[in-house]
Amino acid sequence: MQAIVETLFDALYLISVIAIGILMIRGSKGNRQFRLFGYMAVVLGAGDAFHLVPRALALCTTGLENYTVPLGIGKWITSVTMTIFYVLLYYVWRQRYKITGQGGLTAAVYILAGMRIVLCMMPQNQWLSAEAPLSWGIYRNIPFALLGLLVILLFYHRAKKHEDKAFRWMWLTIVLSFGFYIPVVLWADAMPMIGMLMIPKTCAYVWTVLIGYFAMKQECKGSP
Repeated sequence: MQAIVETLFDALYLISVIAIGILMIRGSKGNRQFRLFGYMAVVLGAGDAFHLVPRALALCTTGLENYTVPLGIGKWITSVTMTIFYVLLYYVWRQRYKITGQGGLTAAVYILAGMRIVLCMMPQNQWLSAEAPLSWGIYRNIPFALLGLLVILLFYHRAKKHEDKAFRWMWLTIVLSFGFYIPVVLWADAMPMIGMLMIPKTCAYVWTVLIGYFAMKQECKGSP
């Protein structure tokens, strides 16, 4: 039962976010903000597919223990693409609120993203092993969490300042995604049921994408 429900949920999620991303790229009508948002959604869906497709195959066939290597490679790729996702979201913020300059802020985003990617590439992560160390799961997620916190603060501050109703909950979607993700990193190996938090985490990302899509539908209505 778990295999069927989880596979259907993941399939719906991947198809939805990639389809919405493509619709945003095609429907942005020259609006760079929404074109970036579309790329961001495609990166999210395509990156997660590297992990979720092998997981679905494992659940529907011989079990997760027989797909250690594909699952490990998928998690590795997803870790990198999620970092790119937040860098793109930062540039959506810059475009939406017409931010210029702020070189120090941009440098901080790239430094945190770079640290995260470098840590993900370290062999100590043992991505291809069934016994991947928890310590490295924590190390690589420290700069990732800081990057997420930075983006949360940026969207919260600007949306409030500009009374931006379309993006007023963007910060909350990111808070929820990290709030559901961090317990999985810390305790899912010891308590597998905690892994179920990945479902609401995924829903938070769908909410993020839908915020951009509905804003585009509203704001690009009369554009040529």
